[in-house]
Amino acid sequence: MIRVVVQDAPIDLAAEHALAEAADAGAVATFTGLVRGDDGVTELALEHYPGATERALERLCEQAVERWTLAKAVIVHRVGPMVPGDRVVFVATTARHRGAALEACAFLIDRLKTGAPFWKRERRGSEARWVEARESDDVAAARWGAAG
Repeated sequence: MIRVVVQDAPIDLAAEHALAEAADAGAVATFTGLVRGDDGVTELALEHYPGATERALERLCEQAVERWTLAKAVIVHRVGPMVPGDRVVFVATTARHRGAALEACAFLIDRLKTGAPFWKRERRGSEARWVEARESDDVAAARWGAAG
């Protein structure tokens, strides 16, 4: 099962984790990304391209399910304005064994940073700026091989 949600509402970790569990699985690996208050960031606003963003995330989940034979792959991503400490993204992978679940979760985290159309704007007080792509994100995504 693949579950992809892009929403402006806060992410309910307990509900999402419960949906990621499967009776025939031995492991659920999860990652929760939070808004950081680095360098005085007071707000992070994410914009996306509806339809295209969900499809890009679904393709990443399909790749993970196939590569690691997952029972489930979940990505819930927020958009809109958020403040430090808010949950931005929840990723979960469910597999028969922990190694597959952990690797697939890392794959999805690394790939969604570069493979889905999101635009970030940081606010520091009254100043706002768009966040440029980071080379470190490209390096992390590249470790999994060519994008499919």
